[in-house]
Amino acid sequence: MKLLKFAIGLCLGLLLIVLPISQFQPSALDSLQTMTVQQGGRKKPLDTVAQETVAKIHGATTYKHDGVQESAMETFMSLWLNNRNWNEEPFVLVSYRPLKELAGLDVEQKHFSFETLMRNQPLGDVVRAAHRKQIDDEDLTRDEREALTIEDRLQLMLSMVNDDAIAIVPHPNDIKGKWVGINEAQTLYDAESVAPLLANFAIIKQTILSGTDHLPMLAPMAQSLKAGLAALSPDVYPPDGVMRREVFFNHFHPFAKAWQLYGIAFVLMLVALWVQPFNLYWTAIGTFVAGVAVQNFGFWLRMQIAGRPPVTNMYESVVWVGFGIAAIALMFELLHRSKYYLLAAAPLSVVCLILADSLPAVLDPSISPLVPVLRDNFWLSIHVPTIALSYASFALALGLGHVALGSYLFTPNAKSRIKLLSQLNYRVLQVGVLLLTAGIILGGIWAHFSWGRFWGWDPKETWALIALLCYLIPLHGRLVGWIGNFGISVASVVAFNAVLMAWYGVNFVLGTGLHSYGFGTGGSELMIAGVVGLDLLFVLITAIRHQGWLGGMQAAETRT
Repeated sequence: MKLLKFAIGLCLGLLLIVLPISQFQPSALDSLQTMTVQQGGRKKPLDTVAQETVAKIHGATTYKHDGVQESAMETFMSLWLNNRNWNEEPFVLVSYRPLKELAGLDVEQKHFSFETLMRNQPLGDVVRAAHRKQIDDEDLTRDEREALTIEDRLQLMLSMVNDDAIAIVPHPNDIKGKWVGINEAQTLYDAESVAPLLANFAIIKQTILSGTDHLPMLAPMAQSLKAGLAALSPDVYPPDGVMRREVFFNHFHPFAKAWQLYGIAFVLMLVALWVQPFNLYWTAIGTFVAGVAVQNFGFWLRMQIAGRPPVTNMYESVVWVGFGIAAIALMFELLHRSKYYLLAAAPLSVVCLILADSLPAVLDPSISPLVPVLRDNFWLSIHVPTIALSYASFALALGLGHVALGSYLFTPNAKSRIKLLSQLNYRVLQVGVLLLTAGIILGGIWAHFSWGRFWGWDPKETWALIALLCYLIPLHGRLVGWIGNFGISVASVVAFNAVLMAWYGVNFVLGTGLHSYGFGTGGSELMIAGVVGLDLLFVLITAIRHQGWLGGMQAAETRT
């Protein structure tokens, strides 16, 4: 019976893999989607270029034009071929509220036109001040970093309105050589070879400009253009299957499917925990395993595309931490069968994957060449995943701490459950401390090879050490009897703020140090601060309840 229930949950997840694969239907622009482009230091399908371009400028991969929701490919083709007045389209994302206030823009509006932003004098002044500081090698303010991000979006938008904006013509013989745009093909090949391709491209362009009714005619023309481009340099042009794999990854959304499965497993585990007649424990386990499998499949696809471990930027870090939370919880759950590991892990994994899936302007999902310091795949594959898995362990402890504190607040007499949660939490904290310690040591060794020193008090290094100390102190206190079950639950929640600072704060708030490849803009400090504030308020209320400071409650009734 247990095996049957497990199989039901597992099959539910496998259906989410098999059905989309079997039902994956090419669109009218499919032949163009899989066309190879050299951009950003690698060769990628045009579909990826479209998704990355629209996401970087607009902050989402879809755009609503005249009440009609357009895909990234449709929006990109319109931008590339300039078939409407893009100067006046409210397309460019400006999300940082203080910068909008400084520039005199509507703070409630998220998207502005190219023309509006280009003519905004205060915004231009901030950009120019930022450039002067960059020349003098001075640190930039948050306003200046955000303004440079807006400038990058405007420059990208401007550069895309050009037939030769994307390099689709391969180099004749060098696999690492520079590709060119279609109208520059004669700089690499003779006129006779490229004349049919130029004519084909002109017909495709005219077909798209003629409207959506003519799109079905694109397929044979696009296939002919791709075949002609590949025939120019067969040894340089990548196989069509490689491009199709990346297009499939773009549209399959494995990480979105993973969080959906984690959410279903969470609901099933709640039923298993609170509704005893419905014993859905093994069904929940099977569904959760399916979620881990789907996410692992997504990692495998991304690694095949990138040719490296998927842990090199904030987007991949968030996805990897979500995976680590689920994997560590599953391991402990299979060992102890407590039900609480999955109950604590599932919401956290869901949050991580939803953030990664819905904030492309903040957590950039694009695959780019590595900066020099990350090009050692050995250290990249060891140090970064180890640090991220330590964050995942502490996040799982955060979840268990909330479950425990919730028990203290709402069911203080459930002493056996509270004691069990404390024990489970303690084990996870030990794993997190072990992983973070190993990660810091490995990082020091890598720093010695990369920068010539083991430790330099870089902000990332410093906050990693602070986070480690924030967990070592309560673990030591628990060992020697300074704190009890309640203290370890509070520590697992409060100490995670140090991890949050090392992980998010250094990258998006401080934005300084040698770990600049991980920095970003667009993060919402106010939102993060609000969540942290509410969480600390929850801890304070629970502590008041536990200590019996209000309403004449007796501390002995709630302490364990």
